[in-house]
Order: sequence, then structure tokens, then C-alpha cells
Amino acid sequence: MKKSILSVFLVLVLFSCKTAVKIPAQKPLYEVLVQQNDGGGNINFYEILSEPNEIKMLLNDEKLKGKISTTDVQQSNFVILNMGEKPTGGYAITVENVVETDKEIVIQVKELKPEPGAMLIQQISYPYTVVKVNSKKEIIIK
Repeated sequence: MKKSILSVFLVLVLFSCKTAVKIPAQKPLYEVLVQQNDGGGNINFYEILSEPNEIKMLLNDEKLKGKISTTDVQQSNFVILNMGEKPTGGYAITVENVVETDKEIVIQVKELKPEPGAMLIQQISYPYTVVKVNSKKEIIIK
């Protein structure tokens, strides 16, 4: 009787001592780091930062502090989307869709405009967005 209770106890102890297998968390393909309606460039342009010296300048930006690490410089690309000067508030630029193919990353950009008749701040704005792409593949912007 004691042997059978001991056997059951040992079996329970052995099965309860399994090791946890850690599966590394997969990063999303892209992350919008900053999306602001003011603070961007004067003209409408998209810039792809892929070289380490280009990306390092983002490490010093106040709005991006804590969102970019030094390892991102080697493993990621960054895209700056500038909508240019707009006459009022209510404008935004954002990522509508991102698709990864064997050779490239295709980013579809969407420019948002205020609804007609909407109450808007009467101040010139400069909408922009900064996107981190967790890949070093070539980036195509549409």
C-alpha cells in the first residue's frame, strides 16, 4: 500500500515538474511610432531611412525616445511620411496597409482630410507620421 501511494506521489511530482518552453515573441511587421498633426516638413514627401547613420538621428528625437533602440538601427528601417503645410487642423497622414513580399515591403499611405463644414483650428499645420518597419527589405511606398 505504501509503495503504491509513493509511486503515485512520484508520478505526480515528475509530471508537475515540466519545463516551460519559451517561444520568442514575433514582432509586428510595422509599428507607427509617432503620428502628429503638427511638427512635420513644409512639403509633401516620404523618406525611407535604412542606413545606420540616418537612423541614429532618430535616437535623439524627443518624441521617439524609448520607442527606438540601438538594435533597431541594425534590424529595422524607418519611414517618415510628411503631408506638407496645410491651412488648418484636421489633416493627417497614416499607413493604410503594409504587405511583405519575398523581396520587398509595400506600404500604402493614406492622407486624411477634414470633413467639409467641420469645426477646425484655424492654424497652419504640418502633419507627419514616423513608421518603424521590422525588416531590412527594400521599401516601396504607394
